[in-house]
Amino acid sequence: MSITVDSVNDIFRQAHQGSVAAIIQVLNDKLADSGIRTRAIFANGILQLLCEAPTAEQLEQTMLTDRVQKILDAIEPRSVRRVNINSRIVREQQLLWLEEINRDPDGQVLWSKEIVLERKNPLKRFLTDWREDRLDSLDRPKTVSPSLIREKHQFTKGIVGGLGLSAALLLAGWGIYTWQNGRSTIAPTSLQSASAVKPEPDNFATAVRLAERASEIGRTAQTPAQWKNLADTWGKASALMGTVPASDKRYAIALDRTALYRRYQEAALEKVK
Repeated sequence: MSITVDSVNDIFRQAHQGSVAAIIQVLNDKLADSGIRTRAIFANGILQLLCEAPTAEQLEQTMLTDRVQKILDAIEPRSVRRVNINSRIVREQQLLWLEEINRDPDGQVLWSKEIVLERKNPLKRFLTDWREDRLDSLDRPKTVSPSLIREKHQFTKGIVGGLGLSAALLLAGWGIYTWQNGRSTIAPTSLQSASAVKPEPDNFATAVRLAERASEIGRTAQTPAQWKNLADTWGKASALMGTVPASDKRYAIALDRTALYRRYQEAALEKVK
């Protein structure tokens, strides 16, 4: 039972952090009793939400809008402020359903309504985000006893102290050696080269910046060349997201955005033709 609760909490936390896949999963779980399924795409600063059901009665506008508003207000996804709810009778999966709706809104949906999510005051939001970021950064299981933690801490201190003493002795010996041989440099080459090692690039952050740039390009794109540039930018963002390793705590979000950015790339390429 605890595993199930932890899993649900993790999905809710990912939804709060802005994962579209997690938002969809939470919505589908909450709306399952009404026979409604959802799909979503985040485009141009708006979460485009598609709600589908076998009958129009299940998609009654006032009831559904109110439920979706309450669910999303509870999630409070970081990157989402505006949500456009689209409803229609369930049909076959369409990869570019948003483009179909934009092309023929009257023939595709029963109704559409944009809502604006509520926001906590900045202090509460900061504390919530800080707690979730802290939970994500924890790498040890909750079952570790305090005594074991203290032992590991003491063991680590002993290792660090021993390494520090060894390094001091090595440096002292090196200093005597270089003094005897008239050399001016007393630092080992290995230590100098170690300080020159550069940190690994953060492909997730780079992909997010490219996606933000693509969103800006998409607001003004009109010519085939501009749409081609937009498609290339989304493609680069998708490729970079695809390189995020499974060991990264943002891996689930990266998987979702890899596929999402690829869909945006395909949609932009359609405009080039």
